[in-house]
Amino acid sequence: MMDDQKSWKTKTAHAINVRLLGRSLLFKNLPQSELEHLASRLRIVEVAPNTVLFNEGDAGAHFYVVIYGEVEVIKALGSDDERSLAIRGPGDFVGELSLLNPSGLRTASVRARGPAQLWEITHEDIDALLHRQPLVAYDLMHMISTRLTRTYESMFDDLRERNHQLTQAYKELIEAQGQIVEKERLERELQVAYEIQMSILPQTLPEFPGYDFGARIVPARAVGGDFFDIFPLGKDKVAIVVGDVADKGVPSAIFMARTHALLYSEAHRCHEPAEVLQQVNQHLIKMNQSNLFVTVLFAVLNLKTGQLEYARAGHELPIFLSPDGDAHLAPWGQGQLLGLMEDPLLDEQALTVPKRGLVLFYTDGIADGRNENGASFGYNRLLDKIKTMNALSAQEVCDRLFETLVDFQGAAAQDDDVTLVAVRSTTV
Repeated sequence: MMDDQKSWKTKTAHAINVRLLGRSLLFKNLPQSELEHLASRLRIVEVAPNTVLFNEGDAGAHFYVVIYGEVEVIKALGSDDERSLAIRGPGDFVGELSLLNPSGLRTASVRARGPAQLWEITHEDIDALLHRQPLVAYDLMHMISTRLTRTYESMFDDLRERNHQLTQAYKELIEAQGQIVEKERLERELQVAYEIQMSILPQTLPEFPGYDFGARIVPARAVGGDFFDIFPLGKDKVAIVVGDVADKGVPSAIFMARTHALLYSEAHRCHEPAEVLQQVNQHLIKMNQSNLFVTVLFAVLNLKTGQLEYARAGHELPIFLSPDGDAHLAPWGQGQLLGLMEDPLLDEQALTVPKRGLVLFYTDGIADGRNENGASFGYNRLLDKIKTMNALSAQEVCDRLFETLVDFQGAAAQDDDVTLVAVRSTTV
Protein backbone atom coordinates (compact mmCIF):
# COMPACT_ATOMS: atom_id res chain seq x y z
CA MET A 1 0.00 0.00 0.00
CA MET A 2 2.82 2.45 0.89
CA ASP A 3 4.66 1.61 -2.32
CA ASP A 4 1.50 2.40 -4.27
CA GLN A 5 1.16 5.82 -2.55
CA LYS A 6 4.79 6.57 -3.21
CA SER A 7 4.44 5.61 -6.84
CA TRP A 8 1.30 7.74 -7.15
CA LYS A 9 3.07 10.81 -5.66
CA THR A 10 6.03 10.32 -7.98
CA LYS A 11 3.78 10.08 -11.01
CA THR A 12 1.80 13.15 -9.90
CA ALA A 13 4.97 15.23 -9.38
CA HIS A 14 6.25 14.06 -12.77
CA ALA A 15 3.01 15.07 -14.46
CA ILE A 16 3.13 18.52 -12.83
CA ASN A 17 6.73 18.99 -13.99
CA VAL A 18 5.74 18.01 -17.51
CA ARG A 19 2.95 20.59 -17.54
CA LEU A 20 5.24 23.29 -16.12
CA LEU A 21 7.93 22.53 -18.71
CA GLY A 22 5.30 22.82 -21.44
CA ARG A 23 4.52 26.35 -20.27
CA SER A 24 8.15 27.39 -20.52
CA LEU A 25 8.94 29.79 -23.35
CA LEU A 26 11.80 27.59 -24.48
CA PHE A 27 10.02 24.22 -24.41
CA LYS A 28 6.43 25.11 -25.29
CA ASN A 29 6.73 23.61 -28.81
CA LEU A 30 8.22 20.27 -27.73
CA PRO A 31 6.16 17.09 -28.16
CA GLN A 32 4.77 15.42 -25.05
CA SER A 33 7.29 12.59 -25.17
CA GLU A 34 10.19 15.05 -25.15
CA LEU A 35 8.70 16.97 -22.24
CA GLU A 36 8.36 13.74 -20.26
CA HIS A 37 11.95 12.78 -21.07
CA LEU A 38 13.24 16.17 -19.91
CA ALA A 39 11.12 16.14 -16.75
CA SER A 40 12.67 12.82 -15.78
CA ARG A 41 16.23 14.14 -16.14
CA LEU A 42 16.11 17.73 -14.81
CA ARG A 43 17.25 18.52 -11.26
CA ILE A 44 15.10 20.93 -9.23
CA VAL A 45 17.03 23.57 -7.26
CA GLU A 46 15.57 25.42 -4.26
CA VAL A 47 17.17 28.80 -3.46
CA ALA A 48 16.71 31.26 -0.59
CA PRO A 49 16.21 35.04 -1.05
CA ASN A 50 19.32 36.92 -2.31
CA THR A 51 21.07 33.69 -3.27
CA VAL A 52 23.55 34.27 -6.12
CA LEU A 53 23.12 31.41 -8.61
CA PHE A 54 26.31 32.34 -10.46
CA ASN A 55 28.64 35.32 -10.90
CA GLU A 56 29.70 37.19 -13.97
CA GLY A 57 32.89 35.62 -15.33
CA ASP A 58 32.21 32.16 -13.85
CA ALA A 59 32.52 29.11 -16.10
CA GLY A 60 29.01 28.06 -17.15
CA ALA A 61 28.20 24.35 -16.96
CA HIS A 62 24.40 24.62 -16.97
CA PHE A 63 21.49 27.07 -17.21
CA TYR A 64 18.20 27.40 -15.33
CA VAL A 65 14.46 27.53 -16.02
CA VAL A 66 12.41 29.34 -13.35
CA ILE A 67 9.57 27.28 -11.88
CA TYR A 68 8.38 29.89 -9.39
CA GLY A 69 9.77 33.08 -7.86
CA GLU A 70 11.91 35.69 -9.60
CA VAL A 71 15.61 36.07 -10.34
CA GLU A 72 17.48 39.25 -11.34
CA VAL A 73 20.14 39.49 -14.04
CA ILE A 74 22.84 41.93 -12.86
CA LYS A 75 25.89 43.43 -14.52
CA ALA A 76 28.95 44.37 -12.38
CA LEU A 77 27.37 42.96 -9.20
CA GLY A 78 28.72 44.53 -6.00
CA SER A 79 30.54 47.40 -7.72
CA ASP A 80 29.75 51.12 -8.06
CA ASP A 81 28.66 50.40 -11.63
CA GLU A 82 26.16 47.69 -10.66
CA ARG A 83 23.20 47.68 -13.04
CA SER A 84 20.09 45.50 -13.21
CA LEU A 85 19.50 44.17 -16.75
CA ALA A 86 16.31 42.13 -16.34
CA ILE A 87 13.92 40.30 -14.02
CA ARG A 88 13.06 36.71 -14.96
CA GLY A 89 9.93 34.95 -13.64
CA PRO A 90 8.21 31.54 -14.00
CA GLY A 91 8.81 29.97 -17.44
CA ASP A 92 11.84 32.20 -18.16
CA PHE A 93 15.38 30.87 -18.39
CA VAL A 94 18.76 32.33 -17.40
CA GLY A 95 22.40 31.44 -18.04
CA GLU A 96 21.86 30.42 -21.65
CA LEU A 97 24.53 32.75 -23.12
CA SER A 98 27.33 30.72 -21.54
CA LEU A 99 26.19 27.85 -23.78
CA LEU A 100 26.87 29.96 -26.87
CA ASN A 101 29.85 31.96 -25.61
CA PRO A 102 33.09 30.41 -27.00
CA SER A 103 34.80 30.96 -23.65
CA GLY A 104 31.90 29.38 -21.79
CA LEU A 105 31.96 32.23 -19.23
CA ARG A 106 28.96 33.90 -17.64
CA THR A 107 28.25 37.36 -19.09
CA ALA A 108 26.29 38.55 -16.03
CA SER A 109 25.40 37.54 -12.47
CA VAL A 110 22.03 36.14 -11.41
CA ARG A 111 20.53 36.58 -7.94
CA ALA A 112 17.24 35.34 -6.48
CA ARG A 113 14.94 38.22 -5.46
CA GLY A 114 13.00 35.99 -3.05
CA PRO A 115 12.44 32.26 -2.49
CA ALA A 116 12.66 30.54 -5.87
CA GLN A 117 12.59 27.11 -7.45
CA LEU A 118 14.40 26.34 -10.70
CA TRP A 119 15.24 23.49 -13.08
CA GLU A 120 18.94 23.00 -13.64
CA ILE A 121 19.78 21.96 -17.23
CA THR A 122 23.27 20.77 -18.10
CA HIS A 123 25.14 21.31 -21.37
CA GLU A 124 24.79 17.61 -22.14
CA ASP A 125 21.01 17.74 -21.70
CA ILE A 126 20.56 20.76 -23.99
CA ASP A 127 22.99 19.36 -26.61
CA ALA A 128 21.12 16.06 -26.70
CA LEU A 129 17.79 17.90 -26.95
CA LEU A 130 19.01 20.05 -29.86
CA HIS A 131 20.13 16.93 -31.71
CA ARG A 132 16.74 15.32 -31.20
CA GLN A 133 14.71 18.51 -31.73
CA PRO A 134 16.67 20.92 -33.98
CA LEU A 135 13.76 23.38 -34.14
CA VAL A 136 14.34 24.21 -30.48
CA ALA A 137 17.54 25.96 -31.59
CA TYR A 138 15.45 28.40 -33.65
CA ASP A 139 13.24 29.16 -30.65
CA LEU A 140 16.32 29.58 -28.44
CA MET A 141 18.07 31.91 -30.91
CA HIS A 142 14.88 33.91 -31.43
CA MET A 143 14.48 34.48 -27.68
CA ILE A 144 18.18 35.28 -27.20
CA SER A 145 18.05 37.75 -30.10
CA THR A 146 14.98 39.44 -28.60
CA ARG A 147 16.66 39.67 -25.21
CA LEU A 148 19.88 41.09 -26.68
CA THR A 149 17.91 43.67 -28.67
CA ARG A 150 16.10 44.79 -25.54
CA THR A 151 19.37 44.89 -23.60
CA TYR A 152 21.05 46.98 -26.31
CA GLU A 153 18.08 49.34 -26.42
CA SER A 154 18.18 49.67 -22.64
CA MET A 155 21.92 50.29 -22.70
CA PHE A 156 21.48 52.86 -25.49
CA ASP A 157 18.80 54.65 -23.46
CA ASP A 158 21.07 54.54 -20.43
CA LEU A 159 24.02 55.93 -22.41
CA ARG A 160 21.82 58.61 -23.89
CA GLU A 161 20.64 59.61 -20.40
CA ARG A 162 24.20 59.63 -19.09
CA ASN A 163 25.28 61.70 -22.09
CA HIS A 164 22.46 64.14 -21.30
CA GLN A 165 23.61 64.28 -17.68
CA LEU A 166 27.21 64.84 -18.74
CA THR A 167 26.13 67.56 -21.15
CA GLN A 168 24.11 69.22 -18.38
CA ALA A 169 26.98 68.86 -15.93
CA TYR A 170 29.37 70.39 -18.47
CA LYS A 171 26.96 73.26 -19.06
CA GLU A 172 26.65 73.84 -15.29
CA LEU A 173 30.44 73.67 -14.99
CA ILE A 174 30.84 76.34 -17.67
CA GLU A 175 28.22 78.49 -15.93
CA ALA A 176 29.93 77.97 -12.57
CA GLN A 177 33.26 78.92 -14.14
CA GLY A 178 31.64 82.08 -15.50
CA GLN A 179 30.20 82.86 -12.08
CA ILE A 180 33.62 82.38 -10.48
CA VAL A 181 35.20 84.72 -13.00
CA GLU A 182 32.43 87.25 -12.47
CA LYS A 183 32.74 86.90 -8.69
CA GLU A 184 36.49 87.49 -8.89
CA ARG A 185 35.90 90.53 -11.09
CA LEU A 186 33.37 91.95 -8.64
CA GLU A 187 35.72 91.28 -5.74
CA ARG A 188 38.50 93.15 -7.53
CA GLU A 189 36.13 96.03 -8.26
CA LEU A 190 34.97 96.11 -4.64
CA GLN A 191 38.57 96.14 -3.48
CA VAL A 192 39.26 99.10 -5.78
CA ALA A 193 36.08 100.79 -4.49
CA TYR A 194 37.23 100.21 -0.91
CA GLU A 195 40.62 101.71 -1.67
CA ILE A 196 38.99 104.72 -3.34
CA GLN A 197 36.62 105.20 -0.39
CA MET A 198 39.44 104.96 2.13
CA SER A 199 41.44 107.46 0.10
CA ILE A 200 38.62 109.99 0.57
CA LEU A 201 39.05 109.76 4.34
CA PRO A 202 42.08 111.12 6.22
CA GLN A 203 45.17 108.99 5.65
CA THR A 204 46.84 110.51 8.71
CA LEU A 205 45.24 112.49 11.47
CA PRO A 206 46.26 116.14 11.89
CA GLU A 207 48.35 117.25 14.85
CA PHE A 208 47.53 120.42 16.77
CA PRO A 209 49.11 121.77 19.96
CA GLY A 210 47.05 120.87 23.03
CA TYR A 211 44.92 118.17 21.35
CA ASP A 212 45.21 114.49 20.46
CA PHE A 213 43.02 112.92 17.74
CA GLY A 214 42.11 109.30 17.08
CA ALA A 215 39.84 107.51 14.60
CA ARG A 216 38.72 104.03 13.55
CA ILE A 217 36.36 103.07 10.70
CA VAL A 218 35.34 99.50 9.85
CA PRO A 219 32.74 98.89 7.09
CA ALA A 220 30.38 95.94 7.52
CA ARG A 221 30.91 95.08 3.84
CA ALA A 222 33.69 95.79 1.36
CA VAL A 223 32.49 99.38 1.21
CA GLY A 224 30.10 101.24 3.49
CA GLY A 225 28.22 104.45 4.20
CA ASP A 226 30.08 105.71 7.26
CA PHE A 227 32.59 108.53 6.95
CA PHE A 228 34.58 110.99 9.03
CA ASP A 229 37.04 113.80 8.53
CA ILE A 230 39.20 116.15 10.58
CA PHE A 231 40.62 119.23 8.86
CA PRO A 232 41.70 122.79 9.77
CA LEU A 233 39.43 125.78 9.29
CA GLY A 234 41.60 128.88 9.35
CA LYS A 235 44.31 129.40 11.93
CA ASP A 236 42.79 128.28 15.26
CA LYS A 237 39.84 126.12 14.34
CA VAL A 238 39.40 122.45 13.39
CA ALA A 239 36.38 120.85 11.70
CA ILE A 240 35.29 117.40 12.85
CA VAL A 241 32.78 115.51 10.73
CA VAL A 242 31.11 112.14 11.35
CA GLY A 243 28.34 110.79 9.11
CA ASP A 244 26.30 107.68 8.45
CA VAL A 245 24.42 107.05 5.18
CA ALA A 246 21.35 104.86 5.35
CA ASP A 247 21.89 101.32 4.03
CA LYS A 248 25.22 99.66 3.29
CA GLY A 249 27.28 98.65 0.28
CA VAL A 250 28.06 100.42 -2.99
CA PRO A 251 25.00 102.75 -3.22
CA SER A 252 25.61 104.14 0.26
CA ALA A 253 29.34 104.43 -0.46
CA ILE A 254 28.63 106.61 -3.51
CA PHE A 255 26.19 108.75 -1.51
CA MET A 256 28.76 108.98 1.28
CA ALA A 257 31.45 110.25 -1.13
CA ARG A 258 29.07 112.88 -2.47
CA THR A 259 28.08 114.03 1.03
CA HIS A 260 31.68 114.17 2.21
CA ALA A 261 32.71 116.30 -0.77
CA LEU A 262 29.80 118.71 -0.20
CA LEU A 263 30.60 119.04 3.51
CA TYR A 264 34.25 119.73 2.84
CA SER A 265 33.37 122.35 0.23
CA GLU A 266 30.69 124.11 2.28
CA ALA A 267 32.83 124.05 5.45
CA HIS A 268 35.51 126.10 3.73
CA ARG A 269 32.92 128.54 2.41
CA CYS A 270 31.08 129.03 5.71
CA HIS A 271 32.33 128.00 9.18
CA GLU A 272 28.95 127.97 10.95
CA PRO A 273 28.00 124.29 11.55
CA ALA A 274 24.23 124.70 11.09
CA GLU A 275 24.60 126.71 7.90
CA VAL A 276 27.03 124.16 6.49
CA LEU A 277 24.53 121.33 7.05
CA GLN A 278 21.63 123.33 5.59
CA GLN A 279 23.60 124.05 2.42
CA VAL A 280 24.67 120.43 2.08
CA ASN A 281 21.05 119.36 2.53
CA GLN A 282 19.92 121.58 -0.35
CA HIS A 283 22.53 120.07 -2.65
CA LEU A 284 21.60 116.52 -1.63
CA ILE A 285 17.89 117.05 -2.28
CA LYS A 286 18.62 118.32 -5.79
CA MET A 287 20.96 115.43 -6.57
CA ASN A 288 19.26 112.60 -4.65
CA GLN A 289 17.46 110.20 -7.00
CA SER A 290 17.84 107.13 -4.78
CA ASN A 291 15.91 108.35 -1.70
CA LEU A 292 18.94 107.73 0.48
CA PHE A 293 19.56 109.92 3.49
CA VAL A 294 22.41 110.63 5.86
CA THR A 295 22.89 111.53 9.53
CA VAL A 296 25.72 113.97 10.19
CA LEU A 297 27.41 115.69 13.10
CA PHE A 298 29.49 118.68 12.03
CA ALA A 299 31.59 120.26 14.79
CA VAL A 300 34.07 123.13 14.95
CA LEU A 301 36.68 123.06 17.73
CA ASN A 302 38.36 126.30 18.81
CA LEU A 303 41.93 125.25 19.61
CA LYS A 304 42.57 128.26 21.86
CA THR A 305 39.45 128.24 24.02
CA GLY A 306 38.45 124.56 23.83
CA GLN A 307 34.94 125.57 22.79
CA LEU A 308 33.18 122.96 20.65
CA GLU A 309 30.26 124.12 18.51
CA TYR A 310 28.34 121.58 16.51
CA ALA A 311 25.15 120.99 14.56
CA ARG A 312 23.62 117.53 14.63
CA ALA A 313 21.38 116.20 11.83
CA GLY A 314 19.80 113.09 13.32
CA HIS A 315 23.18 111.72 14.37
CA GLU A 316 24.31 110.01 17.58
CA LEU A 317 24.99 112.26 20.58
CA PRO A 318 28.67 112.88 21.44
CA ILE A 319 30.00 111.40 24.68
CA PHE A 320 32.07 113.59 27.03
CA LEU A 321 34.61 112.02 29.36
CA SER A 322 35.82 114.29 32.18
CA PRO A 323 39.30 114.04 33.76
CA ASP A 324 37.80 112.41 36.86
CA GLY A 325 36.29 109.55 34.78
CA ASP A 326 32.68 110.73 34.49
CA ALA A 327 31.17 109.83 31.09
CA HIS A 328 27.89 111.29 29.88
CA LEU A 329 25.97 112.06 26.70
CA ALA A 330 25.95 115.65 25.49
CA PRO A 331 22.78 117.77 25.89
CA TRP A 332 20.46 117.30 22.98
CA GLY A 333 17.70 118.88 20.98
CA GLN A 334 15.74 117.73 17.97
CA GLY A 335 17.85 117.04 14.90
CA GLN A 336 16.58 115.68 11.59
CA LEU A 337 18.56 113.85 8.93
CA LEU A 338 19.74 115.28 5.58
CA GLY A 339 18.67 114.47 2.05
CA LEU A 340 14.89 114.18 2.32
CA MET A 341 13.38 117.39 3.80
CA GLU A 342 13.79 120.93 2.49
CA ASP A 343 14.40 122.55 5.89
CA PRO A 344 15.34 119.93 8.51
CA LEU A 345 15.55 120.80 12.20
CA LEU A 346 19.13 120.75 13.48
CA ASP A 347 20.35 120.26 17.04
CA GLU A 348 22.85 123.07 17.73
CA GLN A 349 25.08 122.95 20.81
CA ALA A 350 28.10 124.84 22.17
CA LEU A 351 30.20 123.08 24.83
CA THR A 352 33.73 123.22 26.18
CA VAL A 353 36.15 120.32 26.08
CA PRO A 354 37.62 120.21 29.61
CA LYS A 355 41.37 120.06 30.12
CA ARG A 356 42.49 116.42 29.99
CA GLY A 357 38.95 115.59 28.94
CA LEU A 358 37.83 113.57 25.92
CA VAL A 359 34.96 113.77 23.41
CA LEU A 360 33.85 110.70 21.43
CA PHE A 361 31.95 110.95 18.14
CA TYR A 362 30.62 107.70 16.65
CA THR A 363 28.04 106.05 14.41
CA ASP A 364 25.24 103.76 15.60
CA GLY A 365 27.13 100.65 14.45
CA ILE A 366 28.83 100.29 17.81
CA ALA A 367 25.78 100.69 20.07
CA ASP A 368 23.64 98.51 17.76
CA GLY A 369 26.22 95.72 17.46
CA ARG A 370 24.71 92.40 18.53
CA ASN A 371 26.12 89.18 19.91
CA GLU A 372 25.13 85.58 19.11
CA ASN A 373 22.14 85.81 21.47
CA GLY A 374 20.79 88.94 19.78
CA ALA A 375 21.67 91.29 22.65
CA SER A 376 22.92 94.74 21.59
CA PHE A 377 26.11 96.38 22.85
CA GLY A 378 24.05 99.42 23.91
CA TYR A 379 24.83 102.92 25.14
CA ASN A 380 25.17 101.98 28.80
CA ARG A 381 27.91 99.48 28.03
CA LEU A 382 29.57 102.07 25.79
CA LEU A 383 29.55 104.66 28.62
CA ASP A 384 30.84 102.12 31.14
CA LYS A 385 33.76 101.15 28.90
CA ILE A 386 34.78 104.74 28.19
CA LYS A 387 34.96 105.47 31.92
CA THR A 388 37.85 103.00 32.19
CA MET A 389 39.88 104.65 29.40
CA ASN A 390 40.90 108.01 30.85
CA ALA A 391 44.59 107.10 30.77
CA LEU A 392 44.53 106.16 27.08
CA SER A 393 45.32 108.28 24.05
CA ALA A 394 42.54 109.24 21.66
CA GLN A 395 43.61 106.54 19.17
CA GLU A 396 43.89 103.91 21.89
CA VAL A 397 40.33 104.75 23.00
CA CYS A 398 39.01 104.14 19.47
CA ASP A 399 40.95 100.91 19.03
CA ARG A 400 40.06 99.56 22.47
CA LEU A 401 36.36 100.32 22.02
CA PHE A 402 36.25 98.48 18.69
CA GLU A 403 38.10 95.49 20.17
CA THR A 404 35.59 95.44 23.03
CA LEU A 405 32.73 95.39 20.49
CA VAL A 406 34.34 92.51 18.58
CA ASP A 407 34.76 90.51 21.80
CA PHE A 408 31.13 91.20 22.70
CA GLN A 409 29.83 90.08 19.29
CA GLY A 410 31.73 86.79 19.43
CA ALA A 411 30.85 84.67 16.38
CA ALA A 412 28.03 87.02 15.33
CA ALA A 413 28.72 88.93 12.11
CA GLN A 414 29.15 92.68 12.08
CA ASP A 415 25.92 93.94 10.51
CA ASP A 416 26.61 97.69 10.36
CA ASP A 417 29.50 100.04 9.68
CA VAL A 418 31.36 101.26 12.76
CA THR A 419 33.10 104.64 13.00
CA LEU A 420 34.78 106.14 16.06
CA VAL A 421 36.44 109.57 16.33
CA ALA A 422 37.99 110.77 19.63
CA VAL A 423 39.36 114.18 20.58
CA ARG A 424 41.36 114.49 23.81
CA SER A 425 42.60 117.72 25.36
CA THR A 426 46.22 117.30 26.40
CA THR A 427 46.33 120.66 28.21
CA VAL A 428 47.14 120.29 31.89
